Amino acid sequence: MSVPRTKPEELIKQELADLRDNETLSPDLVFKSPYFLEFTGLKGMYSERSLEDSLVAHLEQFIMELGNGFTFVERQKRMIIDGEDFYLDLLFYHRKLHRLIAIDLKLGRFKAQYKGQMELYLRWLEQNEMQPGEESPLGLLLCTEGSEEQINLLQLDKSGIRVAQYLTELPSKEVLLRQLQKSLAAAKELSTDR
Repeated sequence: MSVPRTKPEELIKQELADLRDNETLSPDLVFKSPYFLEFTGLKGMYSERSLEDSLVAHLEQFIMELGNGFTFVERQKRMIIDGEDFYLDLLFYHRKLHRLIAIDLKLGRFKAQYKGQMELYLRWLEQNEMQPGEESPLGLLLCTEGSEEQINLLQLDKSGIRVAQYLTELPSKEVLLRQLQKSLAAAKELSTDR
């Protein structure tokens, strides 16, 4: 499973040029998919809470997998909305993007209702946690599987939400080789189109 990259090649080139020339970093250059979380030691059946516990216990490795610029803010961020308690799994801050990053962990396949939940979290963070000079918060839904058509139809990137796959076990050598061959073929096709 891969989460689709639907950005036109010209837009990607522009974002890379902005990074090089103006040191302006876009969220699309920060987030990736999949995230490899094999350091959690989780295999087979586990709960979202077990995954969260393991990520916090291995926080340094998780931040290294997320990439440069992430700083940990809070776990189980409590938000009271209409007198009801809501809890965001993990809250980070990205130093170069100047944004809070809300991470919600999901078992299984992406579901459309996750968008509404994340939008609620992002708007609450924007209203209650954003500091002067910061950009609007971004959301990252980490799922074991994507739903490419739903993700595309929901236009999550326009809402500041990204969906990424995570793996707690590395795939077999054969699967990795097939994926690498597909990526190389796509890169080769892209370079011959120029």
